Amino acid sequence: MGKRSRKRVDVETSPTTRAERDAARARRAAAAQRSRERGAGRPRPGRTSIDDRPPAPWGSFPLVELVVLLALVLIVAGFIIRGERGGTMIVGGLALGSLAGIELSIREHFAGFRSHTMLLAASAGFVCGAIAYLITKDRTVTPAVAIVVFMLSFWLLRQVFARRTGGAAFRR
Repeated sequence: MGKRSRKRVDVETSPTTRAERDAARARRAAAAQRSRERGAGRPRPGRTSIDDRPPAPWGSFPLVELVVLLALVLIVAGFIIRGERGGTMIVGGLALGSLAGIELSIREHFAGFRSHTMLLAASAGFVCGAIAYLITKDRTVTPAVAIVVFMLSFWLLRQVFARRTGGAAFRR
């Protein structure tokens, strides 16, 4: 890389003094700070901020975080213990982690914060497919039930989210 030329200002012929330049620099910095403070409170159009997140019904108690922590402990312990008991711990940890994620998704979706239509519809389809399998033990009925429930719940959840947000079908 070559050297950059540096413009030299003759101090005696300069139209401004050093104090004036310092004062102008301070004014520009203060204006930029005010602009940042005004813009910090307003998210960009169409975007949600973390402050818009819906509150949990149980207040500030970190229930979801504790359930996720318990799920992680169960999964790690299941890999350490092994055997039938370890497998049960892994499945229990995965189920607890899934429930924590689904709860947060339900809360955010129905408050209009973010769209979790696909996740919630897939969860409903999975649960109904599992119930259909337990009832009928037929492998041809299970996917049909899961797909129908998925499609119906996807459409309904999309309508609910659009009503909550004033017409927006999704938000990132």
